[in-house]
Amino acid sequence: MSDALLKFVTVGKRTPAKRSPDKRRADFDEIYKDYEPAKAIEQASRCSQCGIPYCQIHCPLQNNIPDWLMLTAQGRLQEAYEAASATNNMPEICGRICPQDRLCEGNCVIEKAGHGTVTIGAIERYITDTAWDKGWITPFKPPRELSASIGVIGAGPGGLAAAEQLRRKGYKIEIYDRYDRVGGLLVYGIPNFKLEKDVVQRREQRLRDSGVVFHLDFEVGRKESLEDLRQKHDAVLIATGVYQARDVAVPGIGLGNIVPALDYLIASNRVGLGDAVPEFESGALDADAKHVVVIGGGDTAMDCVRTAVRQGAKSVKCLYRRDRENMPGSMQEVQHAEEEGVEFVWLSAPEAFLGDNVVSGVRAHRMRLGAPDASGRQTPEAIESSSFTLDCDLAIKALGFDPEDVPSLFGAPELKVSQWGTVRVDWRTMMTSLDGVFAAGDIVRGASLVVWAIRDARDAAEHIERYILANTAGAVASAVAAE
Repeated sequence: MSDALLKFVTVGKRTPAKRSPDKRRADFDEIYKDYEPAKAIEQASRCSQCGIPYCQIHCPLQNNIPDWLMLTAQGRLQEAYEAASATNNMPEICGRICPQDRLCEGNCVIEKAGHGTVTIGAIERYITDTAWDKGWITPFKPPRELSASIGVIGAGPGGLAAAEQLRRKGYKIEIYDRYDRVGGLLVYGIPNFKLEKDVVQRREQRLRDSGVVFHLDFEVGRKESLEDLRQKHDAVLIATGVYQARDVAVPGIGLGNIVPALDYLIASNRVGLGDAVPEFESGALDADAKHVVVIGGGDTAMDCVRTAVRQGAKSVKCLYRRDRENMPGSMQEVQHAEEEGVEFVWLSAPEAFLGDNVVSGVRAHRMRLGAPDASGRQTPEAIESSSFTLDCDLAIKALGFDPEDVPSLFGAPELKVSQWGTVRVDWRTMMTSLDGVFAAGDIVRGASLVVWAIRDARDAAEHIERYILANTAGAVASAVAAE
């Protein structure tokens, strides 16, 4: 074993320097500073190189984490980047936004032993940011150009990952997206303090320079139907994500200034990108000088509360019907939010929204956790006569997302969906009910993590190639037989 490793006993866990809450509240810049090279190497040296790498096992992409930690500890950063990018199309993005505390870092052996986890996410980010800075990441050239073309619907992480995998093989790739920028929720849903937009844009430019063609402001079903794309391409991948906001059915839900989380986040991100956003300029989607109540407990709720703080809200409260231990969002995000002044109102749920034309308060009731449901989570139950009221000038609903009606949107009623509205696929092939049409990511599995979208997209890319090769072989055999 190299002397550069197994230092977890003598070297403590150290994350990159974090900006103070006062400074963070004043802007949308990322909250962590970059690792100093010596510190990144030191932290990578803490890896125990355990025989069963639970960090890798609990990563949806099965990233070769011990390998690139070892290479980093040895100062072999270019090789570390090659190892990191072998299984992940955007490691610097996952390093920033993955909930490592629930995945790789949360299952680190030395964390379980009480020594503090290896800072896997921060090192992953450091490796790839260094690779960009050093010019190691360049446009790629396929070994040969192939005649087959593939259409990808959705320019989010899943669509981009599949496009890269297939373009590397030489296929012609065209991506269609209804937004005016590439990135999907990476650009419009996730705030800059977690993921600055130039990090996504340099990935986009690399794909463009590698021959991927983008069609933006292109809504499938309006400009062209799914069938039109099927006729144009040898295969089609649906990687649209899920965008339909879940709602809450309580009195007063129709009052003004009660908004879906994604509307709020898109407005904020567009302002940051320099766009004119009338709803923000009018104050409807601006938290400045308002009492803000965010309803929900996932990562989207955390994005909303932390955005509201930066917009200058008078107060920001997060209303969640379960307790801290049962919150689905990242505990690290909760910690960041609390440092920045967010108040969490645990075991509470909205009972009614109060006000005349616009919301002025949220009446909520206390909850307790009852018997486990089918998923194993304890079911929240309202406590009688426990109502209380919170001041509220802006209520943000961050209750999760469901799929849109894709068959209707795409003009493809024959496309089969599940009982939840997700596109149904044969998991052995990732193909939908339509021949040559595949699907991956949230539109198949429901709202999930970026890392899962990338994993599904890479799997789908493999199946798409097999489909095209099988069809090509069949066409050649038919031609030979006809002769």
